[in-house]
Parts: sequence; C-alpha cells; structure tokens
Amino acid sequence: MVSLRKASAYSKKRARPYTRKSKNKSKAYIKVVPHNKIVKYNQGNIAAYNQGKLRQLVLFKAGERAQVRDNAIESCRQDLNKALERKLPKQYYLQLMIYPHHILRNNKTAAGAGADRLSSGMKHSFGVIEGRAAMVNRGKEIFKVACENENAARSVKQIMSSIKSKMPCKIQIVSEKLD
Repeated sequence: MVSLRKASAYSKKRARPYTRKSKNKSKAYIKVVPHNKIVKYNQGNIAAYNQGKLRQLVLFKAGERAQVRDNAIESCRQDLNKALERKLPKQYYLQLMIYPHHILRNNKTAAGAGADRLSSGMKHSFGVIEGRAAMVNRGKEIFKVACENENAARSVKQIMSSIKSKMPCKIQIVSEKLD
C-alpha cells in the first residue's frame, strides 16, 4: 500500500510536475486516475445564500503557491463544517473553491543489498499513483463562508484559524461585506 508523503516532499520550484494522459495507452504515463476523496463542495443554508440573506463573507486564502492534497482539503472541510454547524446552525453557507486535478506519483527506489533486482531505477521513472492534489497560487480562495452578521464572521474567523495547521501553505483569512 502506498504511504502518505508530507507536503515538503514535493518541490515548490517548478510550476507543476509533468503529467501525461493519452488516449493511446502505451503513450500515457498515468494508467489509472485515483478517485476524488472530497465528498461535497457546497454545504449549509444554500437557499439563504442564493436569496442574499447572508451579508458577511469570510475567505480562506492561500498565502503562497503550493500543492494541497485532496485528503488535507477534505479534512479541513469536515472540521470546518462540523464547527460551523455547532456554532451557527443553519446560518452559514460553506463553499469549497478548489478541485484536485493534479495526479501525484511516487517513484520508489530500493537501497541496500539486493536492490538491483528490486527497482528499475530511472528506466520506468513515472512512478506509482499516490493521490490527487490541487495546485494553488498565492491569493487563491480555498474556502468561502457566508454568514449573517459581523459577530458570526468573527466566530467563522476563529474556526478557520484553528484549521490553518492542516494546510501545507501559509493561509490568509479575509472578511468582506456583501452588497
């Protein structure tokens, strides 16, 4: 089974790692696309948001370029939704703004005695598929929460600051008033 690698294992120098999917299977580096772990993208009182009853907007933005894995996004979403449901029942709208399109791969190499028989080195270096990630630029909104008033917005900011540690990048929390 493939184990989870920490976010610092992926380089931040290049724009994005090379990924190739082709209709011709022999030319495609990725043979199977892993399923998406994110369950919901919109939660809370959607009707109130559409009607314009929710006046305050709190944004959870990326402070730097990063790859955010789908399991980190889902973990944050679950914690955020659970805390919002406890503090502001039926008085919020939560929207996830990113989608994990990028497929992560890992080329494991064996070291030590007998390693020459176990690994193919860089001959077939495209690796085993590990999961998905969203490529996030600086200033990109990750979560958007709409709520009724400024007191609710303060509560949302506190909840968002508690989930900052689950993200692999710096985070900015910004509050706005909707017209």
